[in-house]
Amino acid sequence: MTDTTAETDLELLVVGLDAGCRPVLEPLFESGTVPTIQRLFETGVNGPLESQIPPWTASAWPSLYTGKNPGKHGVYDFLSFDGYDWDVVNSTHVRERPVWELLSEHGFTSVVVNLPVTHPAREFDGALIPGMTAPEDPDCHPEGILEDVEMAAGGYRVYPQSGPEPDQSIEGYERTVECRGKAFRYLCRRMEPEFGFLQFQVTDSVFHERPGDREAIEAVYSAVDQQLEKTLEETDPDNVLIVSDHGMGKVSGHEFRINEFLREGGYLTSHKNGGGMPTWSKSWENDLLEGEDAGDHEESIAEKAMNVAARFGVTTQRVATALDRVGLKEPIGSRVPNDLIRAASEQVDFPESRVYMRSKSELGVRINLEGREPNGQVPESEYEVVREEVIEKLERVRTPDGEPMFEAVEPRETYFEGPHVEKAPDVVTVPAAFDNAVVADLGKEQFGEPMEPWNHKRTGIVAASGPAFEENALEDANPTIFDVAPTICALFDVPIDAAMDGEPLPIVEAGTEAEYPAYEPEAPTATEEAMVEDRLSDLGYL
Repeated sequence: MTDTTAETDLELLVVGLDAGCRPVLEPLFESGTVPTIQRLFETGVNGPLESQIPPWTASAWPSLYTGKNPGKHGVYDFLSFDGYDWDVVNSTHVRERPVWELLSEHGFTSVVVNLPVTHPAREFDGALIPGMTAPEDPDCHPEGILEDVEMAAGGYRVYPQSGPEPDQSIEGYERTVECRGKAFRYLCRRMEPEFGFLQFQVTDSVFHERPGDREAIEAVYSAVDQQLEKTLEETDPDNVLIVSDHGMGKVSGHEFRINEFLREGGYLTSHKNGGGMPTWSKSWENDLLEGEDAGDHEESIAEKAMNVAARFGVTTQRVATALDRVGLKEPIGSRVPNDLIRAASEQVDFPESRVYMRSKSELGVRINLEGREPNGQVPESEYEVVREEVIEKLERVRTPDGEPMFEAVEPRETYFEGPHVEKAPDVVTVPAAFDNAVVADLGKEQFGEPMEPWNHKRTGIVAASGPAFEENALEDANPTIFDVAPTICALFDVPIDAAMDGEPLPIVEAGTEAEYPAYEPEAPTATEEAMVEDRLSDLGYL
């Protein structure tokens, strides 16, 4: 089905550009690559949009669309933890109302496409196709809508890798972006919403998969711009708000292996029995091992190389791709035993350690507290003493250049407030200007070259165009991602949840506040989808 011009009631279109920021957009403006986005910036108001800590997709987008910090909505990372066990987060881990559900309670219809951590979709007045952390063929709302979208749009995919194009190819990115736009426009024709939220994820993933590749970056943003132009033409929204969850930039400093630091300080022990957090060995096992012949064998040159790679930090997101490029993926996959692969990766012994980093995307360390963790090693009476000691030692860490590794090392209460603070790392570690990287690796020097040459920065962007927005109103403001949901509520004259951590941006009238009943979503459920874990590993998040 081809797009057709239609009259809609779309009062506000929010466009999410994952990792969008001025340093990325300015060269695209200069080259004329994104004329539609540039026009919206120039005809409206725009400015920086400060992200949260941690400024990572899986936690930042829920903060943006609920208006609340992770201590309230409960998502700190791509992973959730139950003791020493972990699972990829999904919408059931978000324990606060998304703004479209709040609008629904006040009689407004919404269409939401591709927002991360929205699977499985919950009921509200409108339609939702989930984004990142959802599996392919995700549960959407209303039930059965995805089949209609696929028929209308000529197919749909959550991840570029799910199409016939080569992995990490420009063609795969472009087709994925096209799917987003076509799906959103179809749902707008069908639902006639007052509110729309269309998010593009590949504006982030292209930097993780093809770092610094100008051709790929321009192709992705050009495709997004084209879909935005078609969407504006067809839906004719009264107002447009462009937002991002964080920025993106080069990591030219140092990578700090914090678990190695903690081990050398006597806080952490390790093992090689295959347990612990997801590692490159897990992804190899999912992607490469085939059949029963992965048992008895003589170690080959390629297998020896695997062990060397493990020692030098070739992690999940790199191994399968590297093997595929040199034609070794299938031969190795048919004969490498599971125990050899596991043995190649040294891991934190969580039950026997006192302090550790669970996941690099949490940006912090966890204390193995007695009475809280299943095999807690630190008595509750010693918690504050140990925490202050760890903070003091991390504050003193200097890079090989003699510069501070961190711009802040703080108790979690500095950044988080709410009923789910207990899920957070006990000590939050903020790299200096996010030009240094923190990872959870073991078995290497404490400092090294960053494995990810491009990564997230704290500052994203916001741009607003339309009659509802006041001109020059952002000049003296310091917007944060917590302000987006209150701004949406204010524009629709819906009472703002008094528990939101942000406030309406000065581009709209302030609006009123109200106390809402406690949000009662279903109990958290497991994602149980190995493909999602592999995808996050490919992007370097696991």
